[in-house]
Amino acid sequence: MTRNLKRFAALSAAAVAIAWSGAAAAQSEGGSDTDVKNFAVVGTVPAMCVGGTLAGTGATFDMGVLIDINTGLLRNDLAAPPRLLSGSFCSARSTITVNATPMAAQTFTSTPPAGFSRLVNYTATAAGWTTTPAAFATGAGSNPAAVQSRATAFSGDITVSVGSFSTVGGANQRLVADTNYQGNVIVTLAVAS
Repeated sequence: MTRNLKRFAALSAAAVAIAWSGAAAAQSEGGSDTDVKNFAVVGTVPAMCVGGTLAGTGATFDMGVLIDINTGLLRNDLAAPPRLLSGSFCSARSTITVNATPMAAQTFTSTPPAGFSRLVNYTATAAGWTTTPAAFATGAGSNPAAVQSRATAFSGDITVSVGSFSTVGGANQRLVADTNYQGNVIVTLAVAS
């Protein structure tokens, strides 16, 4: 039995050597027992901006009574809480732009008499997106600070405010009576080209 076992071991070793030399010969002739394929997984992410969700009490800056009822002149203490756009984001380089229109009497639309005005200027700002807030003054001849750029993708809150109110025509002009003075502030987030 030991002799048969020795003979079997010798035959097995010879068979393994022949199989290994055959595999080596096949590999040296360009064959392989393994073939690997590589698959790419691809996709795209579009550049996009989302202005966020208006938090709190809505999109109106309610200034209340605009004038000092003793003088008829524009109040110098006009103020309203800022409005917050939460969850704003841009997935690429972006610009923030703020634009505004003066508060104008909506019912009284004709030219006011001497000493009166139907327009109130103010400054609108959008802060938090860029180091320098975007700012637009409705009475200014130009507003170079109204557009601010950010070089990278960003997610964060934008605080929109109004202030620095003044009567168009000068501080000595009284405002004509109107139950609806209205202006508009527009904040735009856009992918920068």
